[in-house]
Amino acid sequence: MTVMIPFAEGEAHLDWLALTDALAAGHLGPKADVADVFLYEGDNTLLNRSAWIAGMGLAVKCATIFPGNKDAGKSAIGGAVNLFSGQDGALEAILDFHLVTKWKTAGDSLFAARRLARPDSRNILIVGAGTVGHSLHQAYSAAFPQAQFTIWNRSSDGAAAFQADHPDVQIAADLESAVQSADIITVATMSHDPVINGDWLQPGQHLDLIGAYRPDMREADDRALQRASIFVDSRDTTIGHIGELMIPIASGAIAAGDVVADYYQPDAFRRSDDTEITLFKNGGGAHLDLMTSRYILSAWQGAGRNGN
Repeated sequence: MTVMIPFAEGEAHLDWLALTDALAAGHLGPKADVADVFLYEGDNTLLNRSAWIAGMGLAVKCATIFPGNKDAGKSAIGGAVNLFSGQDGALEAILDFHLVTKWKTAGDSLFAARRLARPDSRNILIVGAGTVGHSLHQAYSAAFPQAQFTIWNRSSDGAAAFQADHPDVQIAADLESAVQSADIITVATMSHDPVINGDWLQPGQHLDLIGAYRPDMREADDRALQRASIFVDSRDTTIGHIGELMIPIASGAIAAGDVVADYYQPDAFRRSDDTEITLFKNGGGAHLDLMTSRYILSAWQGAGRNGN
């Protein structure tokens, strides 16, 4: 029987730290076979991501990204996630796209931060007050419960709306000052041009870059990548696919070999000392959708929700 997991009912059984533990375990097994297909029409994107991990099964995620929908009061992102058995190919579950995306995206960044950010980090800056920003507040709060959060957004109205949902969050009027005073900077924008200036970064900070997903998009400038130790979730789905790395590699500002490690190199995926600036590029990837979907299904079944 195929299980249908909707958003609210599925999320009720999830835990951010447990998800990052599941991601860690998933990367100790066989490396994923992944394939991405991108189709573009103007600013709009059709993204198909597929993954197959021996012993874990298969996942296919189809996403449409239409940034202009926001002006019409519509969701900018739609899609579906199908989870298949690796034993017989049966469709085991259909998961709410937004549930998987929320937990995969923020969980990916949290997993990296648990290894790369200083454990004593107390000041967390969220850049971008959109849907992902809200998820990041939830995720980072789980691992850094004593942290003070600050939000910066291009639109002051967006920042105010974010604060209305999270009264504990302070609003930053100046991005440069906010970056300089943060321990962790997590960036989730739809920017095509850098919003983070590397000269603003301070020793010991952790910079988490999420928003760029196309070859023509980036959120940090060359100087930021040059000053930081660079980490990615997967070399296969970031270095040759996303402008955050493609553009500075093509210009010679950095080299592909400057990427220190990805999740499949757990011994190297950690900060060296308290003064190191770490930079993580969250590229997503279907293998993370697969691991997250498996975690969601396991939590669903563990709560006794085995039917539709």
